[in-house]
Amino acid sequence: MRTTSPSTVVIPYNICIALVLLFSTLLSLSSSCACWAFSPASISPSRRSTHSSSNSHTQLYLSDELQEYRRGLSQIHKSGNNSTRSSPIDTLSNGNADTKKAQKLEIVECVFKFGGSSISSAERIDHVAHLIQDQIELGYKPRAVVCSAMGKTTNNLLSAGEFALEGQVCIDAIRTLTKSTMDTFDFAEDCHTRLEVMDLLTECEQMLTGVKMIQELSPKSLDQLVSYGERCSCRIMSQRLNQLGVPAQQFDAWDVGVLTDSNFGDAKLLKESESKIQKIFANRIDTNIVAVVTGFLGHDPHGRITTLGRGGSDLSATAIGAALQLDEIQVWKDVDGILSTDPRIVAQAIPLDQVSFEEASELAYFGAQVLHPIAMQPAQKYNIPVRVKNSYNPAAVGTIIQQEKSSKKRLVTAITYKKGVTVLDICSTQMLGAYGFLARVFGEFEKHKLSVDVLASSEVSVSLTLDTKQDSVAINSLITDLSDCSKVVRKDNYSILTLIADVQQSSQVLATAFRVFASNDIQVEMMSQGASKVNISFIVKSPDLEKGIKQLHSCYFEGFCQVNNDVGFAVNSDIQVVSAIIEEAEEKQQEKEKEVATFKEVNGAIQ
Repeated sequence: MRTTSPSTVVIPYNICIALVLLFSTLLSLSSSCACWAFSPASISPSRRSTHSSSNSHTQLYLSDELQEYRRGLSQIHKSGNNSTRSSPIDTLSNGNADTKKAQKLEIVECVFKFGGSSISSAERIDHVAHLIQDQIELGYKPRAVVCSAMGKTTNNLLSAGEFALEGQVCIDAIRTLTKSTMDTFDFAEDCHTRLEVMDLLTECEQMLTGVKMIQELSPKSLDQLVSYGERCSCRIMSQRLNQLGVPAQQFDAWDVGVLTDSNFGDAKLLKESESKIQKIFANRIDTNIVAVVTGFLGHDPHGRITTLGRGGSDLSATAIGAALQLDEIQVWKDVDGILSTDPRIVAQAIPLDQVSFEEASELAYFGAQVLHPIAMQPAQKYNIPVRVKNSYNPAAVGTIIQQEKSSKKRLVTAITYKKGVTVLDICSTQMLGAYGFLARVFGEFEKHKLSVDVLASSEVSVSLTLDTKQDSVAINSLITDLSDCSKVVRKDNYSILTLIADVQQSSQVLATAFRVFASNDIQVEMMSQGASKVNISFIVKSPDLEKGIKQLHSCYFEGFCQVNNDVGFAVNSDIQVVSAIIEEAEEKQQEKEKEVATFKEVNGAIQ
């Protein structure tokens, strides 16, 4: 008989075998389930090598399945035009550390655009290159990076053209900036990028010599001249990214399919440009490299260099993003997105989380430094979000521009303005009810090629504004030509103050605005609500503009309005304000009726 000590536990042999088998089964199950719990990218190489060949095969299969799953999510993400798309920045700002690791793996394909101020020096180019590297690590995949010329290079090239017409060829400032930037990054003397950039500068100098000799600088030649700025900056940016380990390749815009008409200086994209961009990116550009593309430029059907005019670099970015149906277009500027008003006037201006394409277009038309409305058209066509961000402060979330308005309830989205406009009051001298007056007025505007900013009209009169940048001689000729059918009064030194507002609450918006104007002795010369139904514009004297903006911003965004009698009122709850507006409107209507009655009497006496 075998004896055992009291501390020893005897386990029968068959039970031991069963326990070993059970443990092996559990271990096998746990190892296969681990592939579902962690994505393959989060498992270290050493850990992967400990699995058997069968487990490796399973892990590989699940990895493929997960990639297919993510691709499916990406397609759903793209097709969801009615929902707000989230970026890695948005998702990483929420949740715990475990979820952040998984969320980082979600890839957002996008286009980055950097303006001249963002890459104005070697230091700024280095900053932007590292910024791009950081964004890639956060889960963004830039299919293209669109760059403008460095700093003031475009202006310097235009000045060089003017000097060449006067007999002097000099691009020393441009050459110094470009060469010192390459020296800062230690580009070798025989480096392909350095040689190519120096060849471009030599070609630019030769072109200016030709301008000096023939004493002519046509719009076609001017487009080629200014192109050297973008062509140099993109080559330098591409090489700097490669130095940092980010695979990049430089492309001139025409190399990726940007085709335009032949309207030099203000060219328009051709319809076939979209399919051309799609084809080139699909067949000729590796998806694993960053294509650094020249903004602002294109080729006409004859292969001649063109420029896209105002907002051209932004248009280059949105055209590429729209053609490739990417998740997001990022436009990097020097402000934290779109602000509630000009921070130079109101220090308390706040960044907006989201605006619609329509709101952003109105903001741009009336002077805000946002994307030009033309630049937003490609993105708006496919409802691809455009995120405006600050290259000097990458941590700022920025502002999303897309089809839908912000979910935040607010009376006014933003306050913008345009200074230095001319007001024309045009009153008919014909009989009341005579047709053709407005047709005659606008026919004259077309004849003199003058465009109108804001307009308000009645049966016998029209009030409108003209930007003072327009030809003053043409304005005076217009007044002369209209004098035979109307009396025209010209008023200078006025400004347009525009509220981007919710039309569904226009009564409250107007009530607050007129109370502020009355309390601060600001006379409104004219008012107009645009057909877009998101803007309300007031014409005020220029000296009153900044005061009006500050007081309105305090009411709409800072929550309190101060009036002359030192009584504050909440924007959403003062019935007296509405009453005052109604009384004022009734008085104006009575005055208008008196004017019409007088007009009829005068016409009757004449007849």
